[in-house]
Amino acid sequence: MTKPTTEEMGRLVETASRVLLKPDYLNVEGRLLTGQALSGFEIDQMRTQIGTGKQAFENAIRGFESWMQFDLGWVRIANPTTRIEVGAIAAVGVRSLGLWSLNLSQLVETVRTGTHFGFVYKTTPNHVEDGEERFVLTYESSTGGVWYETEAVSRPRDVLALFGYPVTRAFQHRFARDSHRRMREVSSMSS
Repeated sequence: MTKPTTEEMGRLVETASRVLLKPDYLNVEGRLLTGQALSGFEIDQMRTQIGTGKQAFENAIRGFESWMQFDLGWVRIANPTTRIEVGAIAAVGVRSLGLWSLNLSQLVETVRTGTHFGFVYKTTPNHVEDGEERFVLTYESSTGGVWYETEAVSRPRDVLALFGYPVTRAFQHRFARDSHRRMREVSSMSS
């Protein structure tokens, strides 16, 4: 009912980090990029051209590194200094229907090339959903197009998410739309 304090969020992330940084937890279960969700899982994909040109791509990367794809007002990263690297814990604070939730996910894969930047994270037991999500920026050198793609496979883990499943799904779709809109803004920022 109340917004978690910075100290509470820090303790939760620290505790989760000690448990989750085990090699067996970091194994990606291969649900993403298959085109099909496993039984009981929903799959969501969205791909948007967010800009044009190398500068737009660099702006988007800087935005990703600052977790701006989560800077949505009703959603935010509670630990924004976290680096995008395998093993890192992303703590996503969400305010919905008057309630606060803090959802922890662990980065299990990253990509950094001249034309791609992004990561995959896997939800932890400290998350209302069970699943994985991919966030990737792509620069198409042939056209100059900068693309943002999100892909998620998930199912409810928390009893509130299960009982409120239609509402949960609506919030998942809202997050994707808002995140893509935010990244369009970020890619067009002047340096």
